[in-house]
Amino acid sequence: MQTKEELLGKTPDELKTLVVGWGMPAFTARQILKWIYEKHVFRFADMSDISKANREKLATLAAIGINPPVETLTSADGTEKYLFRLDDARTVEAVYIPDKERATLCISSQVGCRMGCLFCMTGKQGLQRNLAAAEIINQILSVPHSMELTNIVYMGMGEPTDNLDEVLKSMEAVTAPWGLSWSPKRVTLSTVGVRKGLKRFLQESKSHLAVSLHSPDMRRAEIIPADRAFPAADMINMLREYDFSHQRRLSFEYIMFAGVNDSLSDAEALAHLIKGLDCRVNLIRYHAIPGVPLSCASEKDMTMFRDALNRKGITATIRASRGEDIFAACGMLSSRHKKHTAE
Repeated sequence: MQTKEELLGKTPDELKTLVVGWGMPAFTARQILKWIYEKHVFRFADMSDISKANREKLATLAAIGINPPVETLTSADGTEKYLFRLDDARTVEAVYIPDKERATLCISSQVGCRMGCLFCMTGKQGLQRNLAAAEIINQILSVPHSMELTNIVYMGMGEPTDNLDEVLKSMEAVTAPWGLSWSPKRVTLSTVGVRKGLKRFLQESKSHLAVSLHSPDMRRAEIIPADRAFPAADMINMLREYDFSHQRRLSFEYIMFAGVNDSLSDAEALAHLIKGLDCRVNLIRYHAIPGVPLSCASEKDMTMFRDALNRKGITATIRASRGEDIFAACGMLSSRHKKHTAE
């Protein structure tokens, strides 16, 4: 039985090569892209400006590649978490976060993660494989609220800069005129800081950057092992080479652990580390995961920490926690259905 060619994630040139090879006009590629990304139509039979003969041929030779989530969990706060089953039976999760006029989707870039961050359930799995661009884009197009989304954040499972080719390809589909045609300002990539991948992202993308910092000094390596290869101080020096005062925004994610990184002296050290950068700091509550001897800083200490940064001229906010009751909050995503996960 012939395997159908999946079209999701294909660039205009790649799609044009396919349709011409199937004996169709080159402009058919443009028509297909418009149906998929502009109109969110995923059945060839409904693509009415393509000839009936070519629609039937497409149905025989190709598949769009849209695979809706197999499970949805809804939090008491309105957050929704989606479980996607991949072709090899592995699973990934994405999270929809509605907040007044904003509707954000947090998407995954890998099955598991090799970074091994102490506080993260995804990292406990290790890296199983990278997601293809089509599997990343599918998370955006196939969720129930797809047409309502205002923002995309690459903050789900995986380290995006560890799979940068596919991540950038998926970002192109989001921001290019032939794709969703979003402004890059509606897209944010989160990273712990992988030297080569971070530098390339800064050079090849205009989207926002969120850096997982979580400690202002050498203790960061105990929380984020990747710090040993690319220390925070070196990463900050790299970031100083780029302009974040205009379209692109730089933020630092700082999960607060009781007795670890939540003191006023930690706030002082953090302010010194990022002094002069046009940035903001998001203080995040730690959400406990099994087997990790960490606890969240108190509300009092988080507030004092925030106020200390603000007094130093650094914009700092305490991020509202969303979806903890369905394990959808920061650091809690995983391929939970182990029995469906390929070995």
